[in-house]
Amino acid sequence: MQKKEYSIEISGQKITAEFSDLAERANGSVLLRSGDTVVFATTVMSQNAKEGQNWFPLMVDYEEKFYAAGKILGSRFMRREGRPSDNAVLNGRIVDRTIRPLFNQQMRNEIQVIVTVLSLGEYDPDILAVNAASLALATSDIPWDGPVSAVRIVKYAEQDNLAANPTYTDKDNNNIVVDLIACGKGGNINMIEVISNESSEDSVAQAFAKASQEIEKFQEFQKKIIKEVGKEKRVIEIDPLPDEIDVLFEKDITPKLDAAVFGEAGNDKIYGLKDEWLALYKESFPEDNKASLAGDLFENTVDELLHEEALEKDRRADGRPMNKVRNIYTQAGELSNVVHGSGVFYRGGTHVLSVLTLGSPDDSLLLNDIENPESTKRYLHHYNFPPYSVGEVGRMGGMNRRAIGHGALAEKAILPVLPTKEEFPYTIRIVSESMSSNGSTSMASTCGSTLALMDAGVPIKAPVAGIAMGLMMKNENTYKILTDIQGPEDHHGDMDFKVAGTRKGITAIQMDVKVDGIPVKILTEALQNAKEAREHILDNIEKTIEKPREELKPSVPKILTITIKQDQIGLVIGGGGKTIKEIQEKTGATISIEDDGTVYVMGADGAAEAAKETVEALTHEYVVGEKFEGPVTKIFDFGALVEIGPQTEGLVHVSEIAPFRINKVEDVITLGETVPVIIKELGENGKIGLSIKKIDPDFAKKKGVTPPKPTNSGTYGDKPRRKNNS
Repeated sequence: MQKKEYSIEISGQKITAEFSDLAERANGSVLLRSGDTVVFATTVMSQNAKEGQNWFPLMVDYEEKFYAAGKILGSRFMRREGRPSDNAVLNGRIVDRTIRPLFNQQMRNEIQVIVTVLSLGEYDPDILAVNAASLALATSDIPWDGPVSAVRIVKYAEQDNLAANPTYTDKDNNNIVVDLIACGKGGNINMIEVISNESSEDSVAQAFAKASQEIEKFQEFQKKIIKEVGKEKRVIEIDPLPDEIDVLFEKDITPKLDAAVFGEAGNDKIYGLKDEWLALYKESFPEDNKASLAGDLFENTVDELLHEEALEKDRRADGRPMNKVRNIYTQAGELSNVVHGSGVFYRGGTHVLSVLTLGSPDDSLLLNDIENPESTKRYLHHYNFPPYSVGEVGRMGGMNRRAIGHGALAEKAILPVLPTKEEFPYTIRIVSESMSSNGSTSMASTCGSTLALMDAGVPIKAPVAGIAMGLMMKNENTYKILTDIQGPEDHHGDMDFKVAGTRKGITAIQMDVKVDGIPVKILTEALQNAKEAREHILDNIEKTIEKPREELKPSVPKILTITIKQDQIGLVIGGGGKTIKEIQEKTGATISIEDDGTVYVMGADGAAEAAKETVEALTHEYVVGEKFEGPVTKIFDFGALVEIGPQTEGLVHVSEIAPFRINKVEDVITLGETVPVIIKELGENGKIGLSIKKIDPDFAKKKGVTPPKPTNSGTYGDKPRRKNNS
């Protein structure tokens, strides 16, 4: 194997890049390691442009291999990797969103980037994945305007300093209040992911600035490598459109552009005009095969028009001021008495219905990715984007990367305000249905989720709202920040900057761009504008429902909590789960037992209470003097067994039935009869001695059994009376 290695140490983290012939048929490849975390990135480009392709065909795959974690995962019936986990999809999207803006979007050669996690050590592979993809592309012969670098910046509670690229141990052992992933180049940032514990805009802006500094350190490392081992870039010829096509466009389409682009709150008229243009082009030039470039001409012209009008005239597509949020409508509940909680949120032409369901702890999601093997999630947010939401006909079913990403963003935005499992043991699932889409359904889903949570009575710390900010930029000094972007601004703008949070601070951020990157000063300004918009939306939400409802809806099953000793867990479960199954079948409740002995019992119509009583009785620790009433389960010559709890019986000796001698147990007690008893003694072997006479001396008399009378011969009955020799 031929191999070259390059190493750098950044903020105490040693990173090594290895270039070899391991994947010699790829256009570019690199093995990037930090500690025991190793990723391998490859990139390949097709030799020729794809026929009939009208968009830039980039594919990014992030592969998790179970061997990387030293585990054999998967189901018992398929011990191999299946479809990508949500975590793998989200990490792949981070890579995609970072590298995509740096390609010439008019290219039609297929390009694929594959990042494979070969070993999972102490560092998170997501940052290495971006940096490895950058090195593979930048050292290959594929045209690309990189390199680009990634960094994770965290802020710990009660600490002023910001840390770069912490280990898993660092993150696990500290309370993180800001967790930022940022990618960029040249002092600008082009991809952001943030989860934050209601941090201030200033705190997040400081993290942006720190990230930009750390990014440049790895940029210099990459540039040195590219200079030494980088291949000469291929030249991809993109034929210009003939002048006569430009003339036709200028004559027949340009006069109609202003009316199509402005005055409408969506893309409908724009798309209609584009269809008209492509039909005209095909009719006028039937032999020409440049429909893709003709489409690009239309898109680029609309792009230029929107930028020009915004920058020079403060004019937006729908005529709003730059900082104005579209009309808001909110509704909490009113869907039905069956669902546990619901919310409807409108922001202009974007309409989302969010519906919440509360389940038992056993309804949590079992994760099966290499970073979280066999751990669980108790809060789930699922996002659906049916074709009717954009007025189209399309295939239903399945799940794509966009839906997974949007659901994860809304989930991340809400997570910091949820009650702990100890405070609220339910599994929480929200499904957001995008009913009508015209800009940022993910942030509308966040708002709808807040309404659904409060409608259900989930005790969240504070309501959360989100907004999408946009940008029209000529350079770092000439730009306009747009609040609440919709259709054309989302498609043709330079930035999609989604910010969610409470009145106190930010909970989540996600940013994508269509340019090389955004200066930190513009991002900082956008944060402040987003805060104003967020507070406006929260005003509307709180007018509808100010705080979570006091009571859960009657349709929500009740959850009761019990704590038992860890050595009693097996007793409750029983051999092969027999005991717990019997309790569940008998009561109709669902029982979940944690490793620490916490027992959650869930059921409706008294089922939870009945199951709780059974578990408490089963694990009850008996003491002398306790009183019970229980059925007689067996009768012997020497006494009777009485059930005083589930699977717990004690013996009433014949001498403990009455304060006088009785001839036969059956004279006083019958099988199945409920009798009062008191615990007389506890044997070392776990046997329990019971007494009836100590709790009810007249029990036998009530049954008509009386003490035998003494006879004249000095005997009781047929036995001689003992003489007193004194």
